[in-house]
Amino acid sequence: MADRIGKCLAGAQRLALALRSCFVVLLMLIGLQPAIGAEGMAQPVGDPVVEARVNKLAEDLRCLTCMGQSIADSQSSFSTDMKREIRSMIVAGKNDKEIMDFMVQRYGDFVLYRPPVKSTTWVLWGGPFLLLIISLAFLGTKLRKRGAQAATQLTENEHQQAVALLGKREGDQS
Repeated sequence: MADRIGKCLAGAQRLALALRSCFVVLLMLIGLQPAIGAEGMAQPVGDPVVEARVNKLAEDLRCLTCMGQSIADSQSSFSTDMKREIRSMIVAGKNDKEIMDFMVQRYGDFVLYRPPVKSTTWVLWGGPFLLLIISLAFLGTKLRKRGAQAATQLTENEHQQAVALLGKREGDQS
């Protein structure tokens, strides 16, 4: 019996050592992640005018992998590629409208943070207002119904039944 317990303890110690080693390796990989990710980032050209245009356009475009971030805020490889593409188009002499048109043609209206109002996006723009109007109409109807319901007086028979159910309290004169 003692031999079995000794073997179990030895196995548990080996398992604990293996888990600690995995944990150390994981911590090292997490620590190296910024250095690994930095090599894939779009490198600035150095011209502050070009970089300002890249940043302005990047603020208006949505990262399709992150969904909730602009490509200026995202660190994904997709946003890095988009910034690199924007930078090369600027250097090639394209204006902002041409660049935005290219991105919309390639990725669709969803890539824009402020998509244009047209027949395919009217629900996107009008939906919140429509829900607000429906909610206010529902609330108004409920409040009107509540105001129309007047509190009715109990008949003598109903009053006696209520007193019998609740029991007569001390000091009540009824």
